[in-house]
Amino acid sequence: MKRFFFFLSAFALCSLSSMRADENVQDAQRRLKQGGFYTGNISGVYDDGTAAAVTRYQIRHGLAISGKLDGATAQALGVSARADEAQPVQTSGTWRRLRNGDMQFLEQLNAGSIPPPRAPVASSPESAPAPRKRPSGLESHALPPPPAEGRTTDRPPPPDTRVEGVPPPHKNDYGTERLRDYVAAFVLAGLDPKIGAELEFFADRVDYFGERNVGRQTIQRDLLRYDRKWPKRRFWLAGNPEVETESSGELRVTLPLRYDLRSRSRHASGEVMKTLTLLKTDDGDLQIIAVNESKAGEKEKRKH
Repeated sequence: MKRFFFFLSAFALCSLSSMRADENVQDAQRRLKQGGFYTGNISGVYDDGTAAAVTRYQIRHGLAISGKLDGATAQALGVSARADEAQPVQTSGTWRRLRNGDMQFLEQLNAGSIPPPRAPVASSPESAPAPRKRPSGLESHALPPPPAEGRTTDRPPPPDTRVEGVPPPHKNDYGTERLRDYVAAFVLAGLDPKIGAELEFFADRVDYFGERNVGRQTIQRDLLRYDRKWPKRRFWLAGNPEVETESSGELRVTLPLRYDLRSRSRHASGEVMKTLTLLKTDDGDLQIIAVNESKAGEKEKRKH
């Protein structure tokens, strides 16, 4: 009889914990919906749509990009963290949704059915490393001032200098929110348990960190090497992406990215200005045809 009551009590505790976790997710979904990050139902189910909204919130507010309702994200939202937030989760569904464009989110945003996501706020000390002073040689990469509410960071179009008989230059038909989602998806793919998942973002031949015309097999080897060197990784968007539209239709997206990398014996942290050159494919997708970065201060420690 005692054993029966023990199992009954354990079952009740598990049920209460599950109910509490659902309430946490519901609270998060409500806050995300109010902020314009989420369009789904308040279900209490932490599905890909909710994880995409959380990721969108994280990248917009300078929090560590994880797709999880972790402690820092929950604190910023004003809700309780998920009971199972420490458990590893599969992220492929989330980053695929962000990469391909969360069409429900974008359609409602463009139609004015939901408010545009709010501008970034200063993150707490626990959520991101403190900003680091930039070396004098990288002053040209200083962050632009934050845009006014409702405006994008895309540069204004140049004056109309078209010549008769010459087609007009390509325009950027990808809004800032879509590109921000794409960046979040790329970062999140790098954290996927499937090593080298971000390979799907690259074209067949890529200008890869200064080396021209690099094939996907070489990139895959580099991604595997990077994962072995730094098995624990965290990334934060440290400011607004800058977008330039080339006359050929390519998009050049430059973003400040903070990182914290760890292995058993080493720890490196710092900030880089990462540049992705994107090309629109025939099916409307975006592919990376060039990637590069310049360092903006770095620390590395070895454990003894």
